[in-house]
Amino acid sequence: MVKILVVYDSSTGNTEKMAFAVAEGAKQVNEVEVVVKRVDQTSLDDLLNADGIIMGSPTYYGQMTAKLKALIDESVEIHGKLEGKVGAAFTSSGGTATGAETTLLSILEAMLIHGMIVQGKAHNKHYGAAAVGSPNEKEIESCKELGKRVAKLTLKLNK
Repeated sequence: MVKILVVYDSSTGNTEKMAFAVAEGAKQVNEVEVVVKRVDQTSLDDLLNADGIIMGSPTYYGQMTAKLKALIDESVEIHGKLEGKVGAAFTSSGGTATGAETTLLSILEAMLIHGMIVQGKAHNKHYGAAAVGSPNEKEIESCKELGKRVAKLTLKLNK
């Protein structure tokens, strides 16, 4: 059994909807336990105890929120201990070309610095799942697919 942690920040509920869709996708994979937590309820122990970590944030000026960044900043205390874990990201933004990709990359950059494994996607949404405003059906499916892909990779790497 592997454990996937979905950590998110959300002020309008859009990113929260995405977080639960990501979790739903991950739960489709056998032998996977999924925990969903708001960022302000997430501890460093939660990160350490997960085999895969998927982080989501609204896009604020092309970056993740201060709350998610604070958790990442705090994670310097466990630097090196997340190495080899699977990581992924998702975001919601206010419109097209408003910084969603840079937000995803800012999250993935921190994961890579921790030595985490990040799987890209060849066909579309290369860096993670993204939505404009409240996620529509297609964006929810993208979130579910992200969760499922991360769960499969995590399971494969932990066998």
